[in-house]
Amino acid sequence: MKLLNAVLLLLLLALQGQLWLGEGGVQTWLHHRDQRLATERAIALREARNQALQAEIDDLTHGNLTVEEIARENLGYIRPGEQFIRVVDASELVQ
Repeated sequence: MKLLNAVLLLLLLALQGQLWLGEGGVQTWLHHRDQRLATERAIALREARNQALQAEIDDLTHGNLTVEEIARENLGYIRPGEQFIRVVDASELVQ
């Protein structure tokens, strides 16, 4: 009986070692879980960026105000009859 108990205990220890340390065990599962979570975060960031880009595309294709705003900011667009006034910070004047 003692021999059977010893054999069963050794078998249990071997199986526990395989579960915790072996390939396909808990460590592998944790590694795959971390990879999956990182991938899900990256996908969420890309989806948010895609939505922002799609909103910008919609604005550009359906409205002239957005095009005008971009032209004003990036190209210095001024409508005929408008005056351009630039406000300069005093720290920019001192060199």
